[in-house]
Amino acid sequence: MFAVIFKATTGEQDSQYTEMVKVMRDLAFEKYGCLDFIAVTEGDQEIAISYWNAEEDIQNWHKDSQHSLAQQFGREKWYASYTVQVVEVKRQYSFNK
Repeated sequence: MFAVIFKATTGEQDSQYTEMVKVMRDLAFEKYGCLDFIAVTEGDQEIAISYWNAEEDIQNWHKDSQHSLAQQFGREKWYASYTVQVVEVKRQYSFNK
């Protein structure tokens, strides 16, 4: 399993941003096999983590034309800065009550 960790300092996030987040999330799940996707914001810091079965799925999602548009808007106005890390999950364990 792989994870994409997106860490950002936010910029101007308007209604277009909110709609694009929904489009990117739906695209990840419906077309590219995303397993889970969670995002949180605290102040001007945002982190989103998505989980995938294959690195190839991540690359295909990244190359999607709608994702390219989202990245362009992200650089132009929605984010002051961001970092993306793609990592392989080596181990997982959990506790459920």
